[in-house]
Amino acid sequence: MQKRILALTAALVVIMAGSAMANTLAEIVKRGELRVAVQSGAAPYAFVDKNGQHTGAMVAFAQDMAERMGVKLTILDFDWDGLIPALLSGKADILAADMTPTLKRHLRITFCDPWYYVQPCVFTTTGAAFQTPEDVNKPDVTVGVLLGSTGETIAKQFLPNAKIKTYKGGGRMIIQALLAGHVDAGVNDDLAVMTVLPDFPPNSVRLLDQRLGKGQDPLAFAVLHESVNLWQWINLYFQYARGDGTYDRVMQYWMESTDWKKDH
Repeated sequence: MQKRILALTAALVVIMAGSAMANTLAEIVKRGELRVAVQSGAAPYAFVDKNGQHTGAMVAFAQDMAERMGVKLTILDFDWDGLIPALLSGKADILAADMTPTLKRHLRITFCDPWYYVQPCVFTTTGAAFQTPEDVNKPDVTVGVLLGSTGETIAKQFLPNAKIKTYKGGGRMIIQALLAGHVDAGVNDDLAVMTVLPDFPPNSVRLLDQRLGKGQDPLAFAVLHESVNLWQWINLYFQYARGDGTYDRVMQYWMESTDWKKDH
């Protein structure tokens, strides 16, 4: 009898868990709102434009997702270290940031299939003597990174002898710190650096030719572990978006040109 009760209890737990997982999309549709957490200091991924509107590549994808779901989109803005807690607390349904899936992060949240790939780089002032990452990997060199970012992990891995200084916020903060003399170099993904360089004095910052690590780092949207159906829906969405031209249009405008700067 006891074994039967335990078996029934286990089955009930599985059924309840499956029901919770199956209700994620239904809850979004019933609510009439898709809540997406972003960090809006990271153009062209997500930022607030001159009109005070959230925009960027990930916001464009999120807006298209909401339209295909038949619901409104609500963008929720958080610092980098507040993104995962926002998802875990239930404030957001989706985390949409230039975040790389890692084994450590995946212990807490589930990443969808990558939608883009970037490559981490070292950057410094134009007049600095650094030519290779090895030149930066020294005890008397201070390297700026974003707190909790893949750049921080990469810097600690490939520049173990340098002093790592963390900053909260977007990639602009590292460049500002660099030009102010607070750090000697910075680490971030190459696209994020090159995108914001036009906002600073011309030829004031340069990227080292040699990139850090091997290959490219994936970027992916993320959901709660139990939101299996939402995870499946997002992966299916990108298949459809690639098939009907939406993906190419977003990428060409936001990631492969600077036309958006004139509009936003």
